[in-house]
Parts: sequence; structure tokens; C-alpha cells
Amino acid sequence: MISTALEKSRLVQMPSVIYGTSSLGNLYVELPFEDKLEIIGECVRHAHGIAVFDSAGKYGAGLSLESIGRGLRQLNVDPSKVLISNKLGWYRVPLETKEPTFEPGVWKGLRHDAEQRIGYDGILACFHQGNELLGEYAAQLVSVHDPDEYLAQARDAADEKRRYQDILDAYRALSELKTQGKVLAVGIGSKNWRVIQRIAQDVALDWVMIANSLTLHDHPADLLEFIAELSAANIAVINSAVFNGGFLVGSDYYNYQLVDKECEKGKALYAWRDAFWAICKRFSIQPAEACFAFGFGIEGIKAVALNTSKAEKVKMNVAMATAEIPQAFWDAMVLEGLLPS
Repeated sequence: MISTALEKSRLVQMPSVIYGTSSLGNLYVELPFEDKLEIIGECVRHAHGIAVFDSAGKYGAGLSLESIGRGLRQLNVDPSKVLISNKLGWYRVPLETKEPTFEPGVWKGLRHDAEQRIGYDGILACFHQGNELLGEYAAQLVSVHDPDEYLAQARDAADEKRRYQDILDAYRALSELKTQGKVLAVGIGSKNWRVIQRIAQDVALDWVMIANSLTLHDHPADLLEFIAELSAANIAVINSAVFNGGFLVGSDYYNYQLVDKECEKGKALYAWRDAFWAICKRFSIQPAEACFAFGFGIEGIKAVALNTSKAEKVKMNVAMATAEIPQAFWDAMVLEGLLPS
């Protein structure tokens, strides 16, 4: 059975769109702080109610958290008007190599490195360091960052067992923070939803973030059943990466892996996307709008996380939550075999 947790009612007011912030940590591109400040300002300006920022110590070795705190202070934003999620597990350390060691080639212009710390003491260290970077805008939603990847690094069954205990110990620390009133809610974010399902049997969760797993193109029936189970347990579900890493809206990367156009799988992906885009054009719908509508329209989904490195896109992202998609569009998707009936 999935355990319920206290005070989930305070998550009911979560807006339809929450703001991913990897770009504020210089993901792929080094952004000047002036651009980041404009992005943060637009996020606050266009939030429906409270502005929710999803960040992590891994995002630029804490640079994202640092940018959020600095930006909100400079904009003089009332801390009660924002809610910050900090996915924990990576701790900022001095940069002693030419580029960061934790994800070489991904983060640009960093002045720090990061090391993984998952366990009781390690997760608390990440939590306190994150709040130092945020300043008066302390994180209220906390989780263990990518436990699926941590488990996948196991050398053998014994190492996997030890790593899983590290995760449980980390959640014991987060539960204590909640009991002490230092955080609002404890959750989990993972690309492999099966790991979420496993941990949910052992940990009382308030919210779940599913990444790359629930999209217009890929939405397995057993995952939909799991989301229904989470919803029945009053656990809020956030859908992240509804564009399959950008592929559905124009990228050549599917779930952040370059698609080989010459192999059968790659050809099938591009053929599906071409047909999808053709239907969108027929109904004058932006592909991103259709992806959002599908990812948000599933019962049990409370919000969709969207990320951007351009301030002018924030308003458009928020507007997708209210974009109207005619039933005829979905009928056409089914008719052409792009969606199951």
C-alpha cells in the first residue's frame, strides 16, 4: 500500500505550470545573470497564484539555487509568494579541474563542482547548503534527486541493497525535517517511474515528479494505473519533460539521446512526429500545446513542469495550461494510429 502523509491539502493550490530551472544553472548555455533575472521576473509575473520553482543542487552545482535566491531578492519578491522545490543529493564543492566532473560537457561557465551525497547526513548537508544559496527563500518541497540513477550505478546485488538503504536513510532525514516544520512536503523525482513505485511502498510521499515517462508519444497503461493509485492516496503528481526531451517539438534528441535517423526505431520516431505535426497543422494547434494538454489532462496530474532559457517564452508556457484543444484533434490522432482508442 502507498502511504499517505500529512498536510497534502496545502499542495492542492499548486498552479498548473511549475517552473523548471536547469537553465538558471547554465545547462548547455551560459546565461548572463540579467537574462536569468528577466526569466525569474516573468515567472513571478505570470504565475497563477503562487510561483513554484523546481531546482536542484545538481543544476550548475548549486548555481540555479543561487540565481533563484539572488533574483528573487533583487526583485523584492515576498517569500510567501513563491514555493521552491529542491531535489537533493548533490553538494557544491570547489572546482579543481578544467570543467565540472559530475556531468562533463553539460553545464557551462561553472565556478564550482558537485559531489553526490545520498544518505542521512549527506541529504541534510545538501538541504542546508541549498538554503544557504537561496537565502531567505528556503526550500519547502524536498526530495532525493534521481534515485533511479543512483541505484543504476550499483556494481552488484549487495551494492544495490546498500544504495537503496542510503535512499531510505535520506528519506528518514527528510521526514524529520517535515516533522520539525522545516519543510512543507516530501516527494520524489525520477525518470524511471518503476523506482518511484518501489520507493512509494517504503516512504510516505506527498508528491511525485515523473520525467520523460508520461507523454503524448509514450504513456504505458501500467503507468497510468500507478498514477491513479497515487491520486487515490492523495499524492500530487507532477508531469515533467512532456516533450520527450524536446523531440516532439523539434529536437533531434529523444529523452536526451540523439536519434539515429537510419535505424528502424529512429525512422519510426520521425514518422510518428511527422504525422503528429501534420495533424497539428490541420487544426492550427502548436505541437507543444497538444503535448501539454495530453500530459496535463490525465486524471491525477496536478501540474506540468516546463523549463525555458528565454524570458519571452514564460508567458506562452503558462498560457498552454488554458489552451483549448478540440475533440476532433484527438479523434484524428486516434484515427491515424498515433493514439490508442
